[in-house]
Amino acid sequence: MTHGLTITESATGPRPVKEASLAVIGLVATAAGSTEPLTTALNAAFPLNTPVLVDNIRTAISNAGDSGTLKSALEAIADQTTPIMVVVRVAPDEDPEVEEANVLGGVTDDVYTGMQALLSAEQVVGVKPRILGTPGLNTADITAELVVIAKKLRAFAYAAPVGETAAAVITERESYSARELMLIWPDTTNGFQGDAIARAMGLRARIDEEQGWHKTLSNVAMDGVTGIDRDLHFDLLDPSTPVGVLNDADITTIIRKTGFRFWGNRTCSDAPEFAFESAVRTSHALQDEIADIMQPFMDNPMTTALIKDILETGNARYRKLVTAGRIVGAQMFFDAEDNNAADLAAGRPKFRIEYTPAAPLENPEIGLVITDYYYTGFADLLN
Repeated sequence: MTHGLTITESATGPRPVKEASLAVIGLVATAAGSTEPLTTALNAAFPLNTPVLVDNIRTAISNAGDSGTLKSALEAIADQTTPIMVVVRVAPDEDPEVEEANVLGGVTDDVYTGMQALLSAEQVVGVKPRILGTPGLNTADITAELVVIAKKLRAFAYAAPVGETAAAVITERESYSARELMLIWPDTTNGFQGDAIARAMGLRARIDEEQGWHKTLSNVAMDGVTGIDRDLHFDLLDPSTPVGVLNDADITTIIRKTGFRFWGNRTCSDAPEFAFESAVRTSHALQDEIADIMQPFMDNPMTTALIKDILETGNARYRKLVTAGRIVGAQMFFDAEDNNAADLAAGRPKFRIEYTPAAPLENPEIGLVITDYYYTGFADLLN
């Protein structure tokens, strides 16, 4: 028998919760090298159909070959930020149908190819891509499949609609009903078809790091753009301009106003609650934080003290998000009527979380009233 004092440590109360990061880019691109040294460096840095972690984008550019979309996409992203990325390289092909098939990829015997390799990225390289795009490679089928992958990863995708005119891309927009997708048109004049999408991905990552996932892509100056490849009339006071019409059709466009800026907040959602990009990404961020809130408590004995600790942890985190301006409000509840004895005995408590994302200031209304009020006392001022 021990004669003395024995101390047993325990921890109760709310737990710390780390902030959700959605700034990891998932890029699918083609690349090839015209010389043996370029090809060797490319194959070593970016094996085909393999998720590759990029934490030094400048080094990645030097190893990206000299044809295909990879090098140009990396350069456009690098103009905006120096992000963490997952890159999946696929083989280019002169036959558009073959190249599209290479990009779409598939899953055979648990081997992921093409854009499907984004799904295995977290297990292969340790990070989950949350900003997705295939700049320069968008077709209707590729965009549709990108949405499927974005849903599985709780990610957000940026794509160019297929079409050469505003009318055509507005028609194309009607093909989608996904809250995880933003369509952007037209492109820039930087010489790479898909440049605008790559810059959107880079700018999204930069906004996430500098401001947060609650700020939309719209009205933030992007770097490195020299022009827009379509002449579009824009007037902040006139919603009937081509830019206004595109925005009304849920298509983000580009304007020139003290620099070049994306203009538009809308997703392709058919649910009005997720019409704004910021609402979708807030939902994704909160889901990540819910996992972090719950993980320390999983498999512990379920007592009233444990449930109180969970509620305190969640609500303390939501108060911090409100103070930081990330959300307007949120609260976690444990409702008695939803938690019967049988479910609790089976280890299945039910929690409810209500939240309000911060909407972008998209369409303020200002009344301009003419009045003679400010002539009151006019003569007295002269005397």
